[in-house]
Amino acid sequence: MTLTDLNHMAKPKILVVDDELSLREFLQIFFEKEGYHVEKAENAKVAFQKLQTHSYDLVITDLKMPGASGIEVLRYAKEKNPDAAVVLITAYATPESLKEALDLGVTDYVNKPFRVEDLKHVVHSALEKQTLVRENIQLKAELGSRYGFANIFGAHPAMREVYELIKRVSDTRSNILILGETGTGKELAANAIHFNSPRSSEPFAVVNCAAIPDTLWESELFGHKKGAFTGAIADKCGQFTMANKGTLFLDEIGEIPLLIQVKLLRAIQERKVRAIGSVSDETIDVRIIAATNRNLEKMVANGEFREDLYYRLNVIAIRMPPLRDRASDIPILANYFLEKFTTEINRDIRKISTEAMNLLRQYRYPGNVRELENIIERGVTLELSNVVLPESLPPRLRKTGMPTDIASTVAQIPFEGLDLEKALEDFERQLISKALIQTKGVKNKAARLLKVSFRSFRYRLQKYGLDSDADAENEMDEGNDGWNQNQGNT
Repeated sequence: MTLTDLNHMAKPKILVVDDELSLREFLQIFFEKEGYHVEKAENAKVAFQKLQTHSYDLVITDLKMPGASGIEVLRYAKEKNPDAAVVLITAYATPESLKEALDLGVTDYVNKPFRVEDLKHVVHSALEKQTLVRENIQLKAELGSRYGFANIFGAHPAMREVYELIKRVSDTRSNILILGETGTGKELAANAIHFNSPRSSEPFAVVNCAAIPDTLWESELFGHKKGAFTGAIADKCGQFTMANKGTLFLDEIGEIPLLIQVKLLRAIQERKVRAIGSVSDETIDVRIIAATNRNLEKMVANGEFREDLYYRLNVIAIRMPPLRDRASDIPILANYFLEKFTTEINRDIRKISTEAMNLLRQYRYPGNVRELENIIERGVTLELSNVVLPESLPPRLRKTGMPTDIASTVAQIPFEGLDLEKALEDFERQLISKALIQTKGVKNKAARLLKVSFRSFRYRLQKYGLDSDADAENEMDEGNDGWNQNQGNT
């Protein structure tokens, strides 16, 4: 998950608490440019008042201030909202104060003087972890529902295979590699594995490998000791230590530098880590779940990823299918997100129109489920009636004519070749979707438009997951349309 992904959701709210006016204003300007909503408090008393009446996703607080300290701000923030992330800024930390902060649930801390990029990374990671925690709660609440792991995933046979594999591997301690394009639900699958495992009551630590600066890798994974380098004024736990007895999720594993891959391999093999500046190893019990949208086998062949690490991570592989390969899930997911956003935005929108749903069905979704979620959020936000209409969907879904991906395929065969049968099926599926849009969802008229029998048309609808019980009433038009369904049998 990137900062862009976070911005696609509701804008996160940050409260900055510091007695230095210049620092408060600087942090407000900086993080507002990063896309956050920022409020300020000059001391703990003002912070308490704001926390009493407002909800914040993240609190950044100085540790030492006149009056109540940052520890008191942390304590009060957690009392008001246990899920809130809190980051301490300190130049006066002691082992005792840091231990107290950790016991109270502080998310992270940075030392003064700090590099703004380091603070940006800490804030981004804290908000990302908070988002995953919320998704975990939502996922656990919906387990066992009609579609397996909630409507978030879907009911397509390819997803049922994923469910079964998750259930089978959750009870083991084997390392898991989750493969799939961006937006296919790799993070949710990792959460499902952890929260259905014997480790579910233990930590679930998340490392976004694409977001860590090169200089912070070792400290992030393995921690550091006080005095290990300039600015290391206190001990810091690494993610391996924080995940001890639980699960460590390494997202975008293909982004790890080769030098760090060597040290990661050692930690996995020996189940020991050594913090920077330490003279001894720490034994850890951590299950590794890694995820990537990259071709690791190709990276191994190119010398970009260690082969021994690849096999250590790839004990069991789970492939998340792209949304375009499970079109029958689109209505399920679309209606799920419709209900979600009508509740969140407080809109009285009852359904998605047939025309809009047909547009959703024919689209290819390069961003997969995440893109569909954003499309439905846009539709709910912009729609003025109580039904989502095509006009409220993004323009790219309403384009007419031959689909861009098919047109480009016809114009030039890729160098690596293509699957002719799959290309023809894609073309046929999209033509059927367009015929349904043109005939406003009346299936027998769409069949006549394509010059095939109604029976043949129904077969194709079922084949491509475009049929639904909600459209059954359209079949009643068949007798009134004056067209014999046995005409034009193919």
